[in-house]
Amino acid sequence: MTLKERDKKHLWHPLTQHKIHPDALPIIKAKGALLYDESGKTYIDGIASWYTAMYGHCNDYILEKVQQQMQQLDQIVFAGFTHEPAIKLSEELIKILPDNQEKVFFSDNGSTANEVGIKMALQYHFNKGEKRNTIIAFEDGFHGDTFGAMSASGLSVYNGPFEDFFIDVKRIPTPNSENINDVLEQLKFIIQENKVAAFIYEPLVQGANAMHMFEAHHLDQLLELCRANKIITIADEVMTGFGKTGKTFASDYLEFKPDIISMSKSLTAGFVPMAVTSCTQQVYDAFLDDSVGKAFFHAHTYSANPIACTVALAGIELLQSEEMQHNIQRIISSHTTFDNTIKNHPKVKITRQKGVIYALELNIDMNRYGKKRYEMFNHFMQQGVFLRPLGNTIYILAPYVITKEELDKVYNAILELLETI
Repeated sequence: MTLKERDKKHLWHPLTQHKIHPDALPIIKAKGALLYDESGKTYIDGIASWYTAMYGHCNDYILEKVQQQMQQLDQIVFAGFTHEPAIKLSEELIKILPDNQEKVFFSDNGSTANEVGIKMALQYHFNKGEKRNTIIAFEDGFHGDTFGAMSASGLSVYNGPFEDFFIDVKRIPTPNSENINDVLEQLKFIIQENKVAAFIYEPLVQGANAMHMFEAHHLDQLLELCRANKIITIADEVMTGFGKTGKTFASDYLEFKPDIISMSKSLTAGFVPMAVTSCTQQVYDAFLDDSVGKAFFHAHTYSANPIACTVALAGIELLQSEEMQHNIQRIISSHTTFDNTIKNHPKVKITRQKGVIYALELNIDMNRYGKKRYEMFNHFMQQGVFLRPLGNTIYILAPYVITKEELDKVYNAILELLETI
């Protein structure tokens, strides 16, 4: 029985309609920017396996650190205990996070990082004697699949069956130079008519929304209004964090720093699941009280797992290295050069770039050509390139260690698609 046949017997894959797409491709090895299937064919991981393995798959430096840690301490309850990897990670994160961040809370993944942030914001006001029950979020944002995070997400294809059970969320459009005044007025109206606890947003790039991008100075105007009304701001940096936008965090582009930041994905470099939600001292202080009921009662069994913390520490070291920073700038420059050759192509509607994140929107009607996404995916895989189009948008978010030759192969696969689609 092949791996593919064994897979179909018991496994239920995410984001998959198994009646239409019953097969999953077995991958048996990964190294650097390459994935290997069981026949030995290689695929360039053009999206770093959902933006996680940014320092390359099975990075030797991280592997060495993990092996050392596994022989010292594997797992310990983080309620009442602590350990060096978690303490050290908190110290190193605070050094690279925006200056107003002081405390870190551990969980398991991007959804739970946002879930924690939303619960922190709601309880912050509750502990202060205010019952604020409304969250503001952007239209078409995505913050995860747990209920609070899902409530804040605007992509109905993910959320349709569950919307009757959501917390109260009011949505506003992402701002741009044409609509900023209207968006500000909408925000003011929502604040006046509701008891708003928090504003959650993906700073500058909405990942699941086809890498939709907007400007920092427009977002700053919304954040300034939220601050004036004592609304907790939550930056979802699960996708954008750790160098992808050209700065360590997308929030580094902003004048108004968030009260809460959620992190995951490349936090642990694609090795193991873990998430962090950081916050200001002001947020943390609202939970300090003689009453146990004002504590933050949220826990995950594997919170601050020592092995995961060790991976994250190694990842931060790599991110700050001269080699990795050079790689980031090299990819940014390479994307810019590619963009100059492609942006006026008749099949290209518009292109977008922020740091190493590059996206191009095709000038085709996806409703008319419903199977095009799968045809595009198959085209790339046949070319030995792993890309996952989002609707009519193709995007690249490759590991920082991708070579020039590998990146050129990704570009050429896209150019070939434009000639055949």
